[in-house]
Amino acid sequence: MSKPIVAVVGRPNVGKSTFFNKVVGRRVAIVEDTPGVTRDRIYAEAEWRGIHFALIDTGGIEPDSQDIILSQMREQAQIAMDMADVILFMVDGKDGLTAADREVGEMLYKTGKEVVLCVNKVDKPGLPDDFYDFYELGLGEPIAISSVNMLNLGDLLDRIVESFPEGAGTEEEDDIKIAVIGKPNVGKSSLINRLLGENRVIVSPIAGTTRDSIDTPFEKDGEKYLLIDTAGIRRKSKVNEDIEKYSVVRAIAAIERCDVCLLMIDAQEGVTEQDKKIAGVAHEAGKGLVIVVNKWDAIEKETNTMRDFKLEVESELTFMSYAPVIFISALTGQRVSKVIDTARMVAANRAMRVPTGQLNSLITDATMMKQPPSDKGKRLKIYYVTQVGVNPPLFSFQVNKRALMHFSYARYLENKIRESFGFEGTSLKFVFREKGDKDDI
Repeated sequence: MSKPIVAVVGRPNVGKSTFFNKVVGRRVAIVEDTPGVTRDRIYAEAEWRGIHFALIDTGGIEPDSQDIILSQMREQAQIAMDMADVILFMVDGKDGLTAADREVGEMLYKTGKEVVLCVNKVDKPGLPDDFYDFYELGLGEPIAISSVNMLNLGDLLDRIVESFPEGAGTEEEDDIKIAVIGKPNVGKSSLINRLLGENRVIVSPIAGTTRDSIDTPFEKDGEKYLLIDTAGIRRKSKVNEDIEKYSVVRAIAAIERCDVCLLMIDAQEGVTEQDKKIAGVAHEAGKGLVIVVNKWDAIEKETNTMRDFKLEVESELTFMSYAPVIFISALTGQRVSKVIDTARMVAANRAMRVPTGQLNSLITDATMMKQPPSDKGKRLKIYYVTQVGVNPPLFSFQVNKRALMHFSYARYLENKIRESFGFEGTSLKFVFREKGDKDDI
């Protein structure tokens, strides 16, 4: 099931990041930063009134310093128009309505998407004299808030979730949805064209949720798939480090909607920081992952070239060592036939359930082989384990004291589960509960 996407748009210094951070601190559950992953905090999974959604702070993207404010605004507004179900347009209540606000407001109005207008920095009781000028934007009734003082944030979040499209968060579950993600120019479109050309069962492309994303349904060996192409993340103007940041934002929308991500890496460049950022988003979202190393035909080979490159990938992406690695050439078609078969295997692993009896027998043996950690004379005890969810697999451990569960021991238990049951290509989620905890999983 995909979550609705909310993009926060506004000119510099209107308080977008402050709003994002305040909401994150109160109501947003963010998976802990994974060791080895460095990324801008521009994305979080949020929840309000039991409704989960993805929150994106476009203020986390820094355009070139020589860019004028209006061009920055156009870029951020364009991203929001491309991907969001709801756009939160934030303006500054102290500055009043500006020319930049008017221009972007007109762009957003023409999209026909749901836009929630928010007037920030209204820090005192009552409304500023020029508050009603914002009605000129034609975007409905503005909501006055103070991100710094956390005034009226609840009212704003109420309006946001009420603006979600009917049925948001649900999709047809018959197809295995595969998103091809990665930084610009790694061969995403070439791979999709090669896959569809080989299968020769192309159904007319249907518009995806983003302007640059095309969804293509097709079949292979009687199995239905939906390919989500995110190749449009490259802007036509010059490509620089700032454009790489946009690739993360664009990838988020595709990741939210898919079951399995094909993370494409350029064999000639190796694993870059941008690859790590995109991989980190997919990993945190609990999606299936296949690492596809493209342009392998361009690499000079020696006896252990593939083995050494795979070791390098595993070293750079240690947090997702569970992901299979495939070496292909989208240009020549080398090993491309393995891609869909591997994605299908990963999707099956995400949906796999382990019988409770077998699971507890395994954990009992594991704790006998390696004693659980202790602190100040008190040792961790694991009473019971059960799998409580799939997509991704979620395991609940009943323990005497969760604080005794050290990260390294949890990793040991995860490795034992993988050794016995596989789960290749999917992350495993663990919840540690003490007696008396409410069942809120």
